[in-house]
Amino acid sequence: MPGLDLFGSSNPSNGATVVEMPHPSPVPVPASEEKGEAQHSTELASVPRSPQAPAAYYNPRLDPKNFLEGPLSCNPATRLRQMLARPGIVVAPGICDGISARCALEAGFDCLYQSGAATTASRLGQPDLAIATLNDFVQSAQMVCSLNPTVPVIADADTGFGGPAMVARTVTQYARAGVAALHIEDQVQTKRCGHLLGKQVVSREEFLTRIRAAVIARDSIPGGSDFVIIGRTDSAQVLGMEEAITRLKLAAEAGADVCFIEGVRSAELLTATVEALAPKPVLVNVISGGLTPSFTTNDAEALGAKIIIFSLVSCVAAVHGIRAAMQSLKKTGTDFTSARGMDPKAFFEVMGLKEIIELDVRAGSKAFEVV
Repeated sequence: MPGLDLFGSSNPSNGATVVEMPHPSPVPVPASEEKGEAQHSTELASVPRSPQAPAAYYNPRLDPKNFLEGPLSCNPATRLRQMLARPGIVVAPGICDGISARCALEAGFDCLYQSGAATTASRLGQPDLAIATLNDFVQSAQMVCSLNPTVPVIADADTGFGGPAMVARTVTQYARAGVAALHIEDQVQTKRCGHLLGKQVVSREEFLTRIRAAVIARDSIPGGSDFVIIGRTDSAQVLGMEEAITRLKLAAEAGADVCFIEGVRSAELLTATVEALAPKPVLVNVISGGLTPSFTTNDAEALGAKIIIFSLVSCVAAVHGIRAAMQSLKKTGTDFTSARGMDPKAFFEVMGLKEIIELDVRAGSKAFEVV
């Protein structure tokens, strides 16, 4: 299969490999974490390996040095690689639908993040508990990516929605939708938001199988794709920071382009993570009231992070705004106050009205000569 040739072969391994999860960690973990979760750290998991485990992945075409110079590409995946290779932090606000995506673009953001939690809430009205499917995420991504096809969209892909074949299908579907990057995590299939307690993770080897499948699928896309694979671990709260960093080092060897530890609890731990994983770029996820401190973009850049996402910035704001509008309507019987002077035309202008009218005129039509 195309893509397999970029993995070398290592020495044969006999039988099953026992993975310890984890050894005692020298990295301090706050006492506030769930005691129940820590019980998982003393277990041993027997992980079957194939006779020849893949060696470290390397694709010279995707070496960061190839993206240091030249104008920013119109291809969103290539553009994201250029942004990662060059100075400055990549800031990606979480969007949940077309309205939030339009508002983010209007504000001038040059990268967007399709949050799994936000998409699940917006499309289904449900919490982030592995309820949304691949089709839900892809359909949302197709719409978001179409609004400005040159702006990179980083999209949550949860666990990849199944085994290696399904992970590969996920990568292919996301790439066809116009997504620039996705992240695959190591939670069990019945996953939950990374900032909730009670998380469970799969073995190291199963996590790496997901990463390898994603990389192989990307490298199998005809023409050579620049699609970015982000390896995410949720193991810090379950097995400790040492295990989390180990998993991401292995993910990087398996071909992950970016590393993402969910729930980094302090600036010191973020700095240690960045140093341990260098030169791989590190992504940090900031959710107000979540496990990670409320780092600003400047804070995160100073600490060495290369990407910062604000997963729930749009959907939490939407809840506050819509809730207030509904309560005002219920109380006063009018939407005049909540509208704040925005008439229908002004609203549609945020949604791209002027661009549609311009297209109509250029095509020789007069359908929207008066609006």
